[in-house]
Amino acid sequence: MHVLLVEDDNLLGQAAEIGLTDRGFTVSWVRTGAAAIAELNRHEFEAMVLDLGLPDLDGSRVLAATRKKGLTLPILILTARDQANDIVHHLDNGADDYMTKPFDLNELAARLRALVRRQRGYVSAELKAGSVSLNLNTRLVKVATEEINLSRREFELLKALMLAPDHVHSRDKLELAVFQGDQDIESNALEVHISHLRKKLGHKEWIETIRGVGYRLKCAG
Repeated sequence: MHVLLVEDDNLLGQAAEIGLTDRGFTVSWVRTGAAAIAELNRHEFEAMVLDLGLPDLDGSRVLAATRKKGLTLPILILTARDQANDIVHHLDNGADDYMTKPFDLNELAARLRALVRRQRGYVSAELKAGSVSLNLNTRLVKVATEEINLSRREFELLKALMLAPDHVHSRDKLELAVFQGDQDIESNALEVHISHLRKKLGHKEWIETIRGVGYRLKCAG
């Protein structure tokens, strides 16, 4: 899950970046509102963690600009302000959740996962396609009852395919999900990960190549 973290406090930002990364997130950390808006223009994110007290633009202006652009990614507000009226104002103006500082990293991670699940229209943390199951919280992947070990990128690839099984996914979309905009990759990197994932699933035909377009996960098993 690719998260945009907008936090100007170096200690808090670093702790959140490390903590979320350790919990399976891919984190892009910026320290200003202007940088946040620039990142949203360049990349797709699955959620944003937004501090209100930024040095240039107030977080509420970043929130407003994000929704004005029509972006629907879940936004979790971080704030030292705990007055009820302030919280209600931001929830009414496009925020999806909030946490007051200081906060617990396990709770932050759990709230982000829940927000993304709801935004995608499913409540369970488990995705299923035929005999393949993938748990978003534990990152456990099984084929029938057999657990399989995936690398982080293999997991992100399978997750992207399982979010819309039987749907054709373009190369660009899958590369964004797997490599998160990393430019330092080989031209055949996606094909390599597809090949590894097919072998680990044990059924090469479950991931179908649509020539000139991308890939499709057939409902397995």
